[in-house]
Amino acid sequence: MVPRVDHPAHLSVTRAFVVQFRADAAVEQGHLAGRVERVISGQATDVEAVETLLTFVARLLRAERERSAEP
Repeated sequence: MVPRVDHPAHLSVTRAFVVQFRADAAVEQGHLAGRVERVISGQATDVEAVETLLTFVARLLRAERERSAEP
């Protein structure tokens, strides 16, 4: 069963990402190993740290905001 979304506008596909962890990731110990992909564009990068994950997501969302703000 899929949970009901109260505010679907806040969950735009332009802000959807998939994070996939390798079998050797030890997330509970802070060791990320895997990749993150933006759903709408397919842009992806390997991640080995939380900082890499957040930097990738922030860069793509910032670019999206800048594009949508252009006249």
